Amino acid sequence: MFCKKLFFYNLIFFSLYAQEDLKYQVPPKAILDLIDVTMPPRVLVDDNKNYMIYLYRDTYKAIEELSEKEMRLAGLRINPKTNIGSRVSYYNNIKISSVVNSLSKIYDVKGLPKNPRLSNVKWSPDQTKIAMTNTTKEGVELWVLDLKSSKLKRLTGPKLNANLGSVINWFKDSKSLLVKFVPLKIQPIIMEDDLIPSGPRISTNDGKKAQNRTYQDLLKNKNDENNFEILAMSELYKVSIKGKKRLWKKKNMHRDISFSPDGSYVLVSTIKKPFSYLVPYYRFPSTYIIHTASSKEVKRLASIPLIEDLPKGFMAVREGKRSFKWRLDKPASICFVSALDNGDPNQEVQFRDELFQLDAPFKSNPVTLLKTQNRYYKSSWCNDTLAIVSDYWWNNRNQKTYLFNPSNPSKESLVISDRNYQDRYSDPGDFVEERNRYGEYVLLLRNKNLFLIGDGFSADGQFPFLDELKIDTFKKKRIYESTIEGKKESLRDFNPDDNKLFVRIESPNEYPNYFFRNLDGELNQITYFANPFKSIQNVHKEVIKYKRADGLDLSATLYLPDGYNFSQKEKLPMIMWAYPREYKDKSSASQMTKNPNQFTYPYAGSPLYWLTRGYAVLDNVAFPIVGEGNKQPNDDFRVQLVSNAKAAIDKVANLGYVDIDRIAVGGHSYGAFMVANLLSHSNYFAAGIARSGAYNRTLTPFGFQSEERNYWEAPQVYYNMSPFMHADKLESPILLIHGEADNNSGTYPLQSERYFNALKGLGATARLVMLPKESHGYRAKESILHMLWEQDTWLEKFVKNKKEIN
Repeated sequence: MFCKKLFFYNLIFFSLYAQEDLKYQVPPKAILDLIDVTMPPRVLVDDNKNYMIYLYRDTYKAIEELSEKEMRLAGLRINPKTNIGSRVSYYNNIKISSVVNSLSKIYDVKGLPKNPRLSNVKWSPDQTKIAMTNTTKEGVELWVLDLKSSKLKRLTGPKLNANLGSVINWFKDSKSLLVKFVPLKIQPIIMEDDLIPSGPRISTNDGKKAQNRTYQDLLKNKNDENNFEILAMSELYKVSIKGKKRLWKKKNMHRDISFSPDGSYVLVSTIKKPFSYLVPYYRFPSTYIIHTASSKEVKRLASIPLIEDLPKGFMAVREGKRSFKWRLDKPASICFVSALDNGDPNQEVQFRDELFQLDAPFKSNPVTLLKTQNRYYKSSWCNDTLAIVSDYWWNNRNQKTYLFNPSNPSKESLVISDRNYQDRYSDPGDFVEERNRYGEYVLLLRNKNLFLIGDGFSADGQFPFLDELKIDTFKKKRIYESTIEGKKESLRDFNPDDNKLFVRIESPNEYPNYFFRNLDGELNQITYFANPFKSIQNVHKEVIKYKRADGLDLSATLYLPDGYNFSQKEKLPMIMWAYPREYKDKSSASQMTKNPNQFTYPYAGSPLYWLTRGYAVLDNVAFPIVGEGNKQPNDDFRVQLVSNAKAAIDKVANLGYVDIDRIAVGGHSYGAFMVANLLSHSNYFAAGIARSGAYNRTLTPFGFQSEERNYWEAPQVYYNMSPFMHADKLESPILLIHGEADNNSGTYPLQSERYFNALKGLGATARLVMLPKESHGYRAKESILHMLWEQDTWLEKFVKNKKEIN
């Protein structure tokens, strides 16, 4: 009898204090009203600015959708019934407006499917049509929208295979598409629960180093291998816009597909065996083959082996050909890169990479176009005599941009930019592009001038700009600089033929809208999206600047509730939200890249909701971690972390708006890691909120975030940075939230579970909330509402009403 009573008592105890059987909750109405809004659509614009396409979607998924059957294989998450990613975001409506005829009239699209779930949106080469997929309960269909008639038409039934992406690709005549289909004959999927084990799973190593990050959703056994192969298999069909199908290529694990600019050739990559249990599918063996547009094999470019091991370092790449891309200004020339240092960043060489070109009919040897001093990054093509290539090197944050003559590789290239890519003040901007006769985007060149659009960050604020670069003298001329007061203007495109900019303008309480701006000053609005967040449109917003103890300039965005009385200066509870970033120099780390005129947008994970609950919010707080020269940023991570926090708190304390005894700190992912460290190594905060973090760095022994040293090279760094190792020092209450299906490298759910168990064992005040079906970012509306309820309840108890508790 005594044992039964003790057992019953234990059940009650653990139901009250260990676990809670809690249904999904919703936050207070003030927060709920900011969630239950209809968001303006995503906007697509054709190159000639004749049409604007409005794509609408629900802001959040339903937990029912996340609960659909899902297979996690080789880094992918797949719905095996529909053959598309299980976490794809879908559009549920489309509308069109004609920029030329009438901007006041937005037309409904005719022929929308019932309960649309649209994705994989792709313009036709002539930009008169848009192809897309529609996902039904049975599978994925192909649909095409004709812009002139505003009519959407279904071309195929639910048989497409979108598991590996690149599911639809237009032929250059805009009359047909190359489409991936589920093979007609295919083996059934065998679910893990249906298997009876025939033996243990065994992994071996032959002494070769394979230092990989902690990838998630990897293959685990032979059944996983079989299922991956089945789900990756597709047949390629040529489908006309009238719906006629013709087999183009038999079944294979087709991955990426791209047409040559003139449409006469198609580059297709396929995945091969053996598969791996250590790395995702994109590091499995693969082949790259060029075919004619009629599917005849022309050239086998490369056979890439399994990539389980690479040299040490973030800049390590595999040996051999890589980065296969068509040269966009030529009819059919393929370009690729090869490492000159065997892919090993620790080798001392003059040049790291070499860029090659191979012309149709691909029977000659490739020719060298350029050698780069850093690792190749990207190419921008213009014509036979003008092209631009950029490289980068992570270790010193250097980026070089080369201008060269691709028809005369012996002529030395010219470095037109050599800079620290984290230095936003010196950013020259991005080159303006235009569509050429092949429908591909190349550098826009007029009268020997190129054009650059830049963000325009500076010590005095943000002033987006348009520059003209003369390619014969390399002198720059500023054509336009935004000086619009009280608003943020983003330059999106430029047409030098009519001196017209396509821009987006917003303010803290005005939702971003699109405009045409003539360089003479005339401004014409073309969209009229209203602010969906009316209840916070009048909150106070300002960018504050301050210094860290070592003199480093820092900044943050401070928000105060609507109607805050500045004369009385009531001291409010405050939420500080941040994310640490690593730098190699103090100059870049101190730059101010916050614009007070940016629209105030409370995204799902934002702290801005608590402005409606009487809190001050310090958002986007600068948390730089600097390691100059040979010193790595993480060598004194904790010291700089605490110093960043103290500088921000000292600043708000001096302003007089905040009760410094009632400050919470919050963050997501690496921001959660920051929160746990701050609560362990400082006494500045009343409580913390840590979402989807990693807390034990020894569980990510081969590097994390920007740390490329492994655990055995820097054990003290891993130890010092791990909040798990210092759980006994945590005194402020901490709320841990994590998605049960987190797929982010290093932040697997075990991190939060083990950290909570340590805190519990040490008697800390902690709460662990595991959100069912959620990944690293939370998608279901039920999950997001519950997360907000948890955060609000935590803040009300341990921050706002802290004095009452004490």
